[in-house]
Amino acid sequence: MSTQTPAKVSPLGRAVSDAGILAWRTLKRIPRTPDMLIYATIQPIMFVLLFAYVFGNAIPIPGFPGAQAYREFLMAGIFAQTMAFAVASASVGLADDMSKGLIDRFRSLPMARSGVIAGRVIGDVVFNAFVMLVMVICGFIVGWRWHNGFGQALAAFAILLLFAFAMLWVGALIGLSVGSPEVAASAGLIWLFPLTFLSNAFVPTPNLPAALQPVAEWNPISSIVAACRHLFGNPSPFASPDGFPAQHPVWLSLIWCAVIIGVFGPLAVRKYRLTTGH
Repeated sequence: MSTQTPAKVSPLGRAVSDAGILAWRTLKRIPRTPDMLIYATIQPIMFVLLFAYVFGNAIPIPGFPGAQAYREFLMAGIFAQTMAFAVASASVGLADDMSKGLIDRFRSLPMARSGVIAGRVIGDVVFNAFVMLVMVICGFIVGWRWHNGFGQALAAFAILLLFAFAMLWVGALIGLSVGSPEVAASAGLIWLFPLTFLSNAFVPTPNLPAALQPVAEWNPISSIVAACRHLFGNPSPFASPDGFPAQHPVWLSLIWCAVIIGVFGPLAVRKYRLTTGH
C-alpha cells in the first residue's frame, strides 16, 4: 500500500494563504463592530458636505469659475484623503492585536511573517473600497461627475486603492512600533494633517504662497489627487503647468505608491520579526 507524500507549499504560497486567512478574519470583525463602519463612512461624508457647501464659493478654481467647478475639483481630494487616513485603521488594529497578545499567538504558529501583516493590510483595503463606494454615491449627490468614460474612472479608483494599500503599510509599521492602540491612533494621523492640507486636495496650488507651491505639487497626496482628476476629467490647475507633476500625474502617483510600498513594506515586516522574535 503506497502512501502519498503531502505536497510541499512554497514560502510564497504559504504567505499568500496566510494573508488570505487573516484578511478574512479582519473582514469578519466588521459586522461585529458596526460603530467602526458608521464612523468610517460618516467622516468622509462630512468632509464632502462641509467643503462642497460651506467653502465651495470661497475657494476659487483658476480657469473654472463657479461652485460646481469646486465640487468636481474637491472629490478627488476627498477620495485621496480618506485613503491616506487608512493609516489609522492598520496602526490601531495591529497595536490592539499586540496589546491583547494575539500577535504572540501568531508567533507560535507556522505562519509567514509577511502574511500576518499583509492579511491586515488586504482586509483594510477591501474595507476602504466599500468606504470609497459610499463617497462616490455622496459625490454624485452633490453634483460631482467623471467625464472621461467609465474605464478611466475605474483606473482612478484602482490608483486610490493602490495608494490605500501603500499607506496601510505605513500604518502597520506605526502600529508595531507603539505601545497601545490609543497612541497608535494619534501617531497614525497627526502627521497626515499637514501632509494633506499642504497639497492640492482642497486648495489649488496656484492659490498657495509661491514658496509652498513646489512642495505641494510634489506631495504624494497631490500626485494621487492630480492623477484622479486627470482620469476623471475634473479641473486640475497647477502652479507649474509644464512641470513633471502636471504633465505626468498618473506616472508620478504610481512612482510614489511604489516607493512607499518598497520602503515601508520591508520595514513593517522587519519590525514584526524584531517585535515577536519570529
